[in-house]
Amino acid sequence: MRRWHFAVAAAVVTLAAGLSAQHRADSRDMALLGHSDLQARSAYMPTIHRQGDRYIAYVGHHGGQSMNPLTGRMEQNGTSVLDVTNPRSPRYLAHIPGDAGEGEGGGAQMVAVCNGSTLPKADRTKVYMLRSFGGSAHEIWDVTVPEKPSRVTVVVSGLRDTHKSFWECDTGIAYLVSGDPAWRTRRMTKIYDLSNPASPVFIRDYGVVGQQPGSTGEVPTELHGPISLGPKGNRVYFSHGTGRAGIVQIVDREKLLNGPKEPTPDNLRSPIIAQITLPPDSGAHTSLPILGMPMPEFAKQRPPANQPQPGQGHEHGDTIPRLTTGGPHRDFLLVVGETTGNECLENRQFVRMVDITWDTNPIGVEAFNVPEAGGNFCDRGGRFGAHASHENTTPIYYGRVAFISWFNAGVRAIDIRDPYDIKEIGYYIPATTEKTDQRCVGQGAERRCKVAIQTNNVEVDDRGYIYIADRANTGLHVLEITGAARRVANFPGQSTARN
Repeated sequence: MRRWHFAVAAAVVTLAAGLSAQHRADSRDMALLGHSDLQARSAYMPTIHRQGDRYIAYVGHHGGQSMNPLTGRMEQNGTSVLDVTNPRSPRYLAHIPGDAGEGEGGGAQMVAVCNGSTLPKADRTKVYMLRSFGGSAHEIWDVTVPEKPSRVTVVVSGLRDTHKSFWECDTGIAYLVSGDPAWRTRRMTKIYDLSNPASPVFIRDYGVVGQQPGSTGEVPTELHGPISLGPKGNRVYFSHGTGRAGIVQIVDREKLLNGPKEPTPDNLRSPIIAQITLPPDSGAHTSLPILGMPMPEFAKQRPPANQPQPGQGHEHGDTIPRLTTGGPHRDFLLVVGETTGNECLENRQFVRMVDITWDTNPIGVEAFNVPEAGGNFCDRGGRFGAHASHENTTPIYYGRVAFISWFNAGVRAIDIRDPYDIKEIGYYIPATTEKTDQRCVGQGAERRCKVAIQTNNVEVDDRGYIYIADRANTGLHVLEITGAARRVANFPGQSTARN
């Protein structure tokens, strides 16, 4: 039986002059350490990368333009580069302009970073950044000196859309979310070997049957983004759809990369281990694998001798760690949909926990939602609902705490140690500022606009700091988990016993 656990938020609201309600910060067991306004650019995705003794944040932006005080010029939104070594004082280093256009039609939303010392064929002295360029291209940049980025190459151009790609730093394989004009869908996957970032090698195109050139009938919902386990794990998890008609694919990586590459229906189906079709009102933005979850509740169970045991049948590699190699354990996918309509004028998206212990037979076991009444979120303006989870697999949080961005409800921290009983343990909703943009609904005389926080993506680093980016121009907030919630995590020197 699936159970729901609703978080309770009590936001403090003050009425401000103008069109909207302004909000002060509100939190429980999460605290603000530092903030950067990111030059008032709409932010999509923060990626935190350790470079020597520094921690550098690379933040992808939606389209638009703003003044760059470092150059004194108006620049198209692109990629912000910040030094966050001191989380209490983020220091803006550089802005790399992106493509012209508004929203997802411009900017440079997606960012991934790999060290040349890890990539098999790269210059070992360098650090490389992969980013989208608006909806038209994917690029590689040299960010060895973060203050002085330089473009290395354009991987692919002439696209009609891009989004959240995935780059395997240990192999160089990149799964680029792309809109190939020959395909029938807005987004599919172009797979490249970027082991030598200066010389990209195309491997194949991939998508859901019905999206490929020459197919007919209804077109399945477009790709949002993949997550790969690498060659040892031999799985890639593809999330399709945002707020509707979601599809989650569990794919055999070896067959995907080395099988027949012509995009025929049979070739597209061949690497699929399982395909989960979500309800029509649900999307899949992020599908995060959480493997080897300890199950002490089942320690005394004695399954029949001839029954396959959990975890048998495939191996998992080092890209996503296993929490345990012995005793009862199970594997899960944390599936998050994305809410896209303002003021609750569309389906609410939330978090699903899917048991993939036998990944040919995935099954949903739990869900998590934030209750609207806890903060009158539908009336605050902007989007209210889930968007994304953090993806860094630091052992501080892996298998213990997941952070979920929830737009005008900020970021929510959930205890996932028992995947069948998810509980909220903390949250942080940033304050709006004079730079926070308004969000509007309706047309003509019915049009209304409100200023609202829009926490878009969340990430953590290996020190345990939490980074949230705001799509309504409020900037980047650096947080830490506190109080009882901190004891759920696995900080060095802290007991990891279940509290």
